[in-house]
Amino acid sequence: MRKLFLLLAFLAVGSAATAQHGPKIEFLNKDNTVDYGTVSKDSDSGVRTFEFKNIGDAPLIITDVKSTCGCTVPSKPTQPIMPGKTGKIDVKYNMNPGPIRKTITVESNAVNYDGGRIALKIKGDVIVKKEENLLEKKSASPMLR
Repeated sequence: MRKLFLLLAFLAVGSAATAQHGPKIEFLNKDNTVDYGTVSKDSDSGVRTFEFKNIGDAPLIITDVKSTCGCTVPSKPTQPIMPGKTGKIDVKYNMNPGPIRKTITVESNAVNYDGGRIALKIKGDVIVKKEENLLEKKSASPMLR
């Protein structure tokens, strides 16, 4: 009985010691990814938003947000995010035609990520709408043969 009590006391102290205190960031997007889907260059601004919540017990400070290339421009919150509050990181992609596969690195004081660094991803495919020329003859029309 005494050994059981000591074991339970040790586990309680051990779990309390490993509990992290401080700011914790939780993104609302599945897998920290925003999927643009298939979008047209002409009809989409390229702006998407990563929303997050500070689920910790101290103010969350986003110190830097970097992209892997100049075609993706992220913006970060300027004020600390208080516990229980939400924030957002906007990302603008320049809508170059082709597949989108980019990573945005967020640096923060969040204790639930190693070094406070979080990788966010955007994916999708940008297409160019084909313009139909009404003056061109359509070879599939049976009346033009």
